[in-house]
Amino acid sequence: MRVAFDSRPSAKLGRLGRYTRCLLDALQQTAPAGSEIIESHNPRAADVYHSPWMQGALLRSPCPMVVTIHDVSSLKRRSECLRLSTVPRLRHLAVQRADRVLVPTRTVAADAIARLELHPDLVTVIPQAPDPALEPASQLEIEAVRRRYQLPQCYLLSIGCMHRPGARREIAKLASLRRSMPLVLVGKPSPWARELKGVRLTGQIDSDRELAAIYSGAHALLLPFEVEGYGIAAVESLACGTPVAAFDKPAMRELLRGSATLVPPGDFESLISAAEQASRPAPAPPSWSWQDAAAATWTAYEQAISSGLEACVRPRIAGRRRQMQLRADQ
Repeated sequence: MRVAFDSRPSAKLGRLGRYTRCLLDALQQTAPAGSEIIESHNPRAADVYHSPWMQGALLRSPCPMVVTIHDVSSLKRRSECLRLSTVPRLRHLAVQRADRVLVPTRTVAADAIARLELHPDLVTVIPQAPDPALEPASQLEIEAVRRRYQLPQCYLLSIGCMHRPGARREIAKLASLRRSMPLVLVGKPSPWARELKGVRLTGQIDSDRELAAIYSGAHALLLPFEVEGYGIAAVESLACGTPVAAFDKPAMRELLRGSATLVPPGDFESLISAAEQASRPAPAPPSWSWQDAAAATWTAYEQAISSGLEACVRPRIAGRRRQMQLRADQ
């Protein structure tokens, strides 16, 4: 099996870049005999094409196509759907033509099926794992990031949340409530975030080890999202030994399986209280590994090839039947 893998997102920072790098490494390590991974978004000589992001999906793939969807929360907001330009709509059409769509949770699967009108049989749930580099940092590493980013000794942490739908309202609510610990936001800041009082912005963190140290130095991670996604930050935080407080949503229950403190959705005061009362060390993260994800992805490739062959054969069979019927009628 020859797999064309679109590795362009591996150069990106954040969740998408880490997903692409970790999965690509695991796929190369677990490749079955006779199979190979080709890093390319031009799949003409491949048996199957995998785009690890929606932007890489092809309208006309020359071979069976697999697409990973990480989150469709933006499509659940009517304002976002109404202002979609032609390019996003074409990407959605390309995803609809995929032979397999990979998602990280059953919750995202249900949203993708509903919002993108995908056939349920073609959607496969493959959980994601933390980057191996995201593990408990040493005290020296923690002190180094505290000095570099001017972080307090004890703080609550929120990661990669400023560009999510509804983030401005959610973060502003957190910032306005009384807390015994400062709030640190990691990620590319939005202009409105710079106006928040009592909040420390680190900006985008380029180094995985620095990110691990920021996780490790936090008292707890806050997930203040009312719109559901995957929540990979929760898994990364647990991998670094830092407890998690989040809203009690189906995706969080599915992902964390009792490893985090969950509070009623929208109750920001309880969220802050749960984070401040959290005790260390945190429970272990889910045991799912990138090798497990790679094994499941290789199976998805085989299924995509089978689906693609069936899709090619069905029109030919239907055409022959029509020809036979016409001859019989004559």
